[in-house]
Amino acid sequence: MISVEVRKLVKTFGSTAALQAIDIDVEPGELFFLLGPSGCGKTTLLRCLAGFYIPDSGRILFGDEEVTNLPPHKRKTGMVFQSYALWPHMTVAQNVGFGLEQLKKPRAEIDKQVAEALDSIHMLPYAGRKPNQLSGGQQQRVALARALVVRPRCLLLDEPLSNLDAKLRLEMRVEIRRVCKQYRLTTIYVTHDQKEALSIADRIAILHNGRILQSGAPQEIYRRPRNRFVADFIGETNFITGKVIRCGGGLCLTHTPLGEIQGILGHPDNEPAEGSEVTLSIRPECCQLTTLPIEENCFPGAIGETTYYGEVARYQFQSGEMSLKIFELNPRYLVHPAGNDLYAWVATEDVVVLND
Repeated sequence: MISVEVRKLVKTFGSTAALQAIDIDVEPGELFFLLGPSGCGKTTLLRCLAGFYIPDSGRILFGDEEVTNLPPHKRKTGMVFQSYALWPHMTVAQNVGFGLEQLKKPRAEIDKQVAEALDSIHMLPYAGRKPNQLSGGQQQRVALARALVVRPRCLLLDEPLSNLDAKLRLEMRVEIRRVCKQYRLTTIYVTHDQKEALSIADRIAILHNGRILQSGAPQEIYRRPRNRFVADFIGETNFITGKVIRCGGGLCLTHTPLGEIQGILGHPDNEPAEGSEVTLSIRPECCQLTTLPIEENCFPGAIGETTYYGEVARYQFQSGEMSLKIFELNPRYLVHPAGNDLYAWVATEDVVVLND
């Protein structure tokens, strides 16, 4: 296992700044996600780590070794591409063993390592098949085995599940995490799929316009976004404009169109001044419906449009001039007569006050 450090990395393409002074630290054996919309710089950063792009400035270290200017074949990384990139004329075993043959390994060692790699991803019975005889999920497993068999210092994954259907993506998420932890691999994984990142990452970095806006554990990113972009990009949320009444101790009381609402500062080191405008982020699943008012962070309203999904219902809750999204698990209010008043309330710890 090795750590990966990126320091002040800059990469431009003509007049376009793809990466702007990027800093990341990936711990040995960590499954680290680069998450962001198309064009944010995440694939460019991964290709710099792989050696396919040489940055304009900055440093990349694998452990204590600087690899910034090393060619790809000297970095000892394994890479899994979005397209799988399997040789169609080779069998599964031949595809997996190709990298070992390029390293001039003895045939007996190649056969042993290929069998171990295929067994680890439950593909050993398919060793003699060609790629066109495999499903998409099976091809993805073979691509993963091919990257693992060369014993990489670092595994790099570039949107590896984007070509799979929803059911296969769920299966492969679990499989990729299992294999990475089994081999104790330091893994850097690029995706734009929020659920993918939240479900299997140890930590996530959110990129936008070539910069890292926030990094942290999945729960931290989701529950404590530090700015409006992160709150909006990860999951769904309600944004409410407020004016600061007072702040202190990480809490902030605001005046909003729904009344006074108290929340927690998204960025504790960026406390807004009294009277300044802020944005409140409230996740739809954090709003609770009740027929009785509650003292704090509570506002009256009525259910409007409803969408029923079985285990959860999605409501448009109208409170005065504002409409809020509310998700209710194991729905109880589906048969509530239209127009009848209810109350929605939210705990202070579930209101995030954003100052940028």
